[in-house]
Amino acid sequence: MQETKPHSQQKRARFVVPSRSDSLLGNFTELIGGPLGRRSSPGTISPGFFTVERVLIILTIVAALLSILIKGYCRVNGWHSPQQFYATCYSDLPELFSTRGLADGVFPFFDQKSLFEYPVITGLIAGATAWLVPGHGANQERILGYFDVNATLIAAVWVVTVVATARINQRRPWDAAMVALAPGILLAGVINWDIWAVAMLAVGMYFFAKERPILAGLFIGLGTATKLYPVLVLGAVLLLAVRTGRMRVFFVTSSSAAVAWLIVNVPIAAVNPAGWRYFFDFTRDRPAGYGSLWFAYNLVADRLHLSQLGPETINALALNMFLLACILIAVLSLAAPRRPRLAQLTFLIVAAFILSNKVYSPQYVLWLVPLLALARPRWRDFLLWQAAEALHWTATWMYLGQLSSGGPAQNNIDMPYYVMAVMLHIAATAYLMLRVAWDIWEPQLDPLRVHGVDDPHGGVFNGAKDWFRVDLMSPTASVLPWRRVAPSPIASEPAEDAAPPMRDSAPPAHGSVPSAHGEAGRDG
Repeated sequence: MQETKPHSQQKRARFVVPSRSDSLLGNFTELIGGPLGRRSSPGTISPGFFTVERVLIILTIVAALLSILIKGYCRVNGWHSPQQFYATCYSDLPELFSTRGLADGVFPFFDQKSLFEYPVITGLIAGATAWLVPGHGANQERILGYFDVNATLIAAVWVVTVVATARINQRRPWDAAMVALAPGILLAGVINWDIWAVAMLAVGMYFFAKERPILAGLFIGLGTATKLYPVLVLGAVLLLAVRTGRMRVFFVTSSSAAVAWLIVNVPIAAVNPAGWRYFFDFTRDRPAGYGSLWFAYNLVADRLHLSQLGPETINALALNMFLLACILIAVLSLAAPRRPRLAQLTFLIVAAFILSNKVYSPQYVLWLVPLLALARPRWRDFLLWQAAEALHWTATWMYLGQLSSGGPAQNNIDMPYYVMAVMLHIAATAYLMLRVAWDIWEPQLDPLRVHGVDDPHGGVFNGAKDWFRVDLMSPTASVLPWRRVAPSPIASEPAEDAAPPMRDSAPPAHGSVPSAHGEAGRDG
């Protein structure tokens, strides 16, 4: 007779409670009795139906419904200029459905005459969702149906992004609430298909955190075939691989990403080379776009009767600006006293790309929200940045309303106010980059490492020792692969690099995780 064993309940991960770790959230809990008590133990007992993930999904669905309600005027009256700008309900989806032949059965990249200014997977999504709308032609009912189909799928992909972000760090799942409730996603989530690339990168980072680089690379490659920016995460992986000497994980991840991108792009390039190449030609030849630093400069230059910047000049300046930013990020990564976290470096690289790019569409804010939730989950800075992005979002539509209508001044905003909104968005993003870089240089201020973890998003880099580090203050103390220092026979206190690798649940090494008072004092 088989022996029966008593049921043993699986041990749950202890959560980092937001109301304890973030002073701003703690102040908002007074209406419900104040922050959670120190003697409580979240994560060690079953919460019943309302688990963290289920609550996050509910919050995301509510936010998605609100994002569709914001488009209510256009859903009822149609997407027409300038009313769609004044009602702040503009979306690329109805515009592309009507003007790119989608309403007439044209499938991007498979129709030899179609020209679609987006990467391949975005074109496939645009064409496939058009097939789901019955009828023919770009009448109001079909335009509304096309928008609703895509908005529904965007809501589902938004949920995937939130769940993936929550699962990357099981001790801090509530940080994904930033993604679920982000005003930037609520306002701009249904402007375009960017959330698909955001979700693919989030899933890729989840697999990377679970030390599955092949799957991580596959999703990064698919995200790059949707929007180009997910490939930038490989730059962060490369920097960490150089610092730790674990180059194999970079080669595996980048190789699988390249394979996934090629599988999607090579057949399209073979069948329709002109249509496949159009995205790259359009990106190269287009002038400065709304929301960018270069567009703001051209507006001011035009008002002051100065020479404006053409596409070729902007391409060169933007590339040089981005390369300079990448060099500074690389120096920070290899010279910081402690190895940066993967999410921190990825956020800095993507933010540098956004600020230097010659186009900043309002939906680009989606790219940074999950990365900031992983890199610096502090609600005060997050909400200040989102307020600046919301102001820029509003100013963009008011300015486009002026350009498309020429109506009375009381319905528009003039160029100087729009430029100020653009500069505010740039300043807010640069401020976040400064705070993340500060956390890297002074790891005792890092919101994650102050709780005794190393890099829960870093996969194989989590707890890894330094293999290459440059000490700018004392070059002789640099860690170099060709330098071998014999251990001293005299017992001394172990240095941080000599400490045993620290995993997510391990206690902090001596001197590696200072008190939380530094962050609380700095954030007020």
